[in-house]
Amino acid sequence: MRHSFTLAAGAFTLAAASILSASVLSPPAAAARTAATQTATFAIQNMTCALCPVTVKSAMERVRGVRSVRVDFDAKTATVVFDPQVATLQAIAAASTNAGYPATKKAD
Repeated sequence: MRHSFTLAAGAFTLAAASILSASVLSPPAAAARTAATQTATFAIQNMTCALCPVTVKSAMERVRGVRSVRVDFDAKTATVVFDPQVATLQAIAAASTNAGYPATKKAD
């Protein structure tokens, strides 16, 4: 009986520690990651079929520091959220260009 009480108390302590670390420690870290991102929109050339946006998205996502890519086939654009301390606009554009879809940063 004493053994099962010890296990239950240990499980409760671990659960409480997990909740504490998730609710108290994570928000500042998440805020720091969010604050460190930038968004840029690129004009994409040569997109002619439904598979083209998939290729552009995949190429841009492989750039280290890129958080997300949203490609709009109709507008021929890609909107990229990235960490500017890790990824550069040139590297993101080059990834698409190297995949066969020249990309240029659109003016803000």
